[in-house]
Amino acid sequence: MSQKLHVLSHPLINSRLARLRQTTTDAKEFREGIHDISLILGIEASRDLEEVTFSGQTPIGPFTGSMIQPKIGLTPILRAGLGMTDALLNLFPSAPVYHLGIFREKVSLRPVECAFHHAVLLCFDLTVVARLFQASAKPTGGLGLSVGPADCHGGTACAAMNMILEWGVPIERVKLLCVLASQDGLNHVQSEHPGLEVWVAAVDPELTSNGLISPGLGDTGDRLYNTLNTKE
Repeated sequence: MSQKLHVLSHPLINSRLARLRQTTTDAKEFREGIHDISLILGIEASRDLEEVTFSGQTPIGPFTGSMIQPKIGLTPILRAGLGMTDALLNLFPSAPVYHLGIFREKVSLRPVECAFHHAVLLCFDLTVVARLFQASAKPTGGLGLSVGPADCHGGTACAAMNMILEWGVPIERVKLLCVLASQDGLNHVQSEHPGLEVWVAAVDPELTSNGLISPGLGDTGDRLYNTLNTKE
């Protein structure tokens, strides 16, 4: 296993992932499970963040504390990546969020760029980890977390990374967080971007003929937002 790849093994994640897989899990519980796993992923992936110390005062006496040094930016990949964003904002409440609009064409299964949108821009000197829609800001330092619940073929993650790299963000300042990945998807990402640090809760071995992870979670976006076609 590559030193850049981190597959979590934790009873809490295993139990929540098992619940997410079940067809009887409704949209509310599915969203909550994605949130919980994303929170753990965010905590684990941020273990090596640089810290800076400061002096403070408690009601009893002085102390030396620390705070996170880099500015954090989040780039959820629409639309399923939105399900992970709130959990990461709990950890990094001041992080700007930049949405990457990418969808997978159903016949070729290739990723297609559809739009870029930025939701919150606090200050132009904060880290910009997505190519904004004709914006003039450029990335400066900091760390970007690119998030998406399911990485099937790896094409969408690679397309997202190419956008981020084109904007000038060094690959060592980006981490990809994913709830579930296929082995083929991971191989694709690691082949195209060997320097990318990847954090994933679990890896499934196979893909279906229409490009979904097997046994997987089904269509993560549909399950998150209750847009499943019940007639099928």
